[in-house]
Amino acid sequence: MTGYGRIAGMVLLLTLLAAGAARAEEPVDLELVLAVDVSGSVDPEEARLQRDGYVGALTNPKVQAAIHGGPYGRISVAYVEWAGDSFQRIVVPWTMLSDPTSIETFASSVAEAPIASAQWTSISGAIDFCTRLFNDNGFEGTRRVIDVSGDGVNNRGRPVEWARDQAVAAGITINGLPILNDRPNPWGGSPTLDLDGYYRDHVIGGPGAFLVPAVNFEAFADAILAKLLLEISGRTPGARPGNDVAAR
Repeated sequence: MTGYGRIAGMVLLLTLLAAGAARAEEPVDLELVLAVDVSGSVDPEEARLQRDGYVGALTNPKVQAAIHGGPYGRISVAYVEWAGDSFQRIVVPWTMLSDPTSIETFASSVAEAPIASAQWTSISGAIDFCTRLFNDNGFEGTRRVIDVSGDGVNNRGRPVEWARDQAVAAGITINGLPILNDRPNPWGGSPTLDLDGYYRDHVIGGPGAFLVPAVNFEAFADAILAKLLLEISGRTPGARPGNDVAAR
């Protein structure tokens, strides 16, 4: 075989391998990153309430039924905790949820992982980090969503709108779960006012983006359950007077 023929053969082989790798991505109804705030304003008890809220929602029969109700009957999920612009960590990596065993295993992994914390609140850093997680993750979803929950505004890193717009341009929807809290932060600072309005105007974006506010950390479990049901089913809520679910 000539040198040209060998090169052509190698190019063909690489092309076939690349095509095979692309076909190897598992089709799912939804690729979902759960991005959870563990900044300094979230004390250990509140961090545990958040974890327990996600675990309870994931194992709720309604959520499991919603997963099974999609065309593929499966979704992929990653669980991330974040704080300042240099603190984002994958607590549980991308996992396909398709049956009670896989769902309960994922939920147990979330529950059992140690909880870390760091200073500052970089929603933009969290969005940038989570956006990169969709690259070559082994799944191909009909929808891609980042679910951001937090109790404060962006105070580190680049403007959150820049991160949001870049993620939306990549085909990702960002939904929000602002945790409304009227207590001062641990350093005596005033609580954030109108956090749900901030999330609506600056954080969420993309097709069908919405937010579900939690009135406090104790209400987080109910809020995340409502939010997961909407995200998994692909429903877009309307912004109706008196409704605690707001669309962008």
